[in-house]
Amino acid sequence: MSETAADLGAEITGCRLCAARFAATATGHAPRPVVWFGAGARLLIVGQAPGARVHASGRPFTDPSGDRLRDWMGVGADVFYDRTRVAIVPMAFCFPGYDAKGADLPPPPLCAATWRARVLAALGPFDLTLLVGGAAQRWHLGTRNVTQAVAGWRGHAPRVFPLPHPSWRNTAWLKRNPWFAQELLPALRARVKEVT
Repeated sequence: MSETAADLGAEITGCRLCAARFAATATGHAPRPVVWFGAGARLLIVGQAPGARVHASGRPFTDPSGDRLRDWMGVGADVFYDRTRVAIVPMAFCFPGYDAKGADLPPPPLCAATWRARVLAALGPFDLTLLVGGAAQRWHLGTRNVTQAVAGWRGHAPRVFPLPHPSWRNTAWLKRNPWFAQELLPALRARVKEVT
């Protein structure tokens, strides 16, 4: 019997597999899986993992990165947060925490190993998948270099668009790669409009 999106979402919400790992981070926090998907979505956003603001809000991309991603996509919050249109399935559902120097920890591989195949089987297939950042691109495309993956976007479009992470930390990358705004974003916005 196949799993429903609702049942799987409830199971993930109760996940505490990484409790000891998160307690040992500099933030010393408890797991809070951020689950944002539903049956019928045609667009999949694969992010890295929730940040501290998302951990607090319980809603994905409620930060400046989310503002930038919605701008890249050409959609407002009404479309972005409509679970019947958009499924947001990061590589890890919980905020991984910070290291001793205050840097983001990577998504724990245990999360993707535990949940990813089940979630994608329950939700898919999708008409459009956005791979946001290196962890998502490594998992789905097997690539190691974000710039190369994003520069090769035409080889994956119109079903998949690899994107850099929309963090402010990548502002310099965006300035060094003007083709991203000039060529990729118009194609991305047109495709998002088609599927949402």
